[in-house]
Amino acid sequence: MPDRRAVLALLLAVAASPALATAEHKYGKGEYAIIQGGKAPNGKLSVAAHGEGDAGSENFRLSLMAEPAHRKLMTLPNVKDDNILDSAPDAFHAAWSADSRFVAVSFRSERHVVTLNIYDINGTRAKLLDGPDLFRDVTGRSVGRDHDLDVRSSVPDFTWAAPRRFHLTEYRVLVADDARLLDKLGPLARTLKYDGDGTMIEFSAVTDGELLPDGRIRMGKPTPGKFVDSP
Repeated sequence: MPDRRAVLALLLAVAASPALATAEHKYGKGEYAIIQGGKAPNGKLSVAAHGEGDAGSENFRLSLMAEPAHRKLMTLPNVKDDNILDSAPDAFHAAWSADSRFVAVSFRSERHVVTLNIYDINGTRAKLLDGPDLFRDVTGRSVGRDHDLDVRSSVPDFTWAAPRRFHLTEYRVLVADDARLLDKLGPLARTLKYDGDGTMIEFSAVTDGELLPDGRIRMGKPTPGKFVDSP
């Protein structure tokens, strides 16, 4: 996964900029380029990107590949041309569990928003799991589904601690219509200076999680993470 502090620094650096360049790649016919960290530890699988058009974003997909033949096994769910910002393979990051049974994939879905997908790999098939959402766990609300929550940035940081255990940091900046949301978030959030309508909230939380045999994810109790200007 990309280093959270590096990503946050990038987001802050471009906050005043009207645009942030996208990372593009023109794919050759039949080219499936392995993404960052895309090779599985067992050497038998990988995650690769392919798209069409000059920018590589048309009909863009990530695929699970058989190695070393580099043969396509299936298309990964929830990564396609309408929810990606970049098309270059290096803009997508994979983190495989040590036993090659699970892979977490992160990518920019908006300029300041990173999406995290976790897949259960069973032989030649990949199943998208219902991923962790610490903000939802604390508030009972999902950013993007509640129209009175306007996400400005979202950066998860996912690392494996064991084949089925992981560490997650979740960082978000959002604008809420109701300032009482801060009461639910407690020490996991603080307000930021904001001249518009509503309350700008900075949310930072960390915890450990475990992938259960039935495909569910069990999360520990979140504790406060670091905020942007924390030492």
